[in-house]
Amino acid sequence: MPQHTPAGARVCPTCDGFPVVAITTGLRRPDGTRETVTVSCPSCAGRGYAPLWLVAPAPAHAGR
Repeated sequence: MPQHTPAGARVCPTCDGFPVVAITTGLRRPDGTRETVTVSCPSCAGRGYAPLWLVAPAPAHAGR
């Protein structure tokens, strides 16, 4: 029988769940490795999931 995957946490719409990335600067260190900078997603602050107000659509008003 198939196993159903439960719904995960609210994935951040900005980073799509990949909150921290390493970007190369183009420079090399003396040992030959690349210089990298670690950058976190500004929307979720590097957590990978977002608060509900950022993910969920605004509720529609009744009667409009």
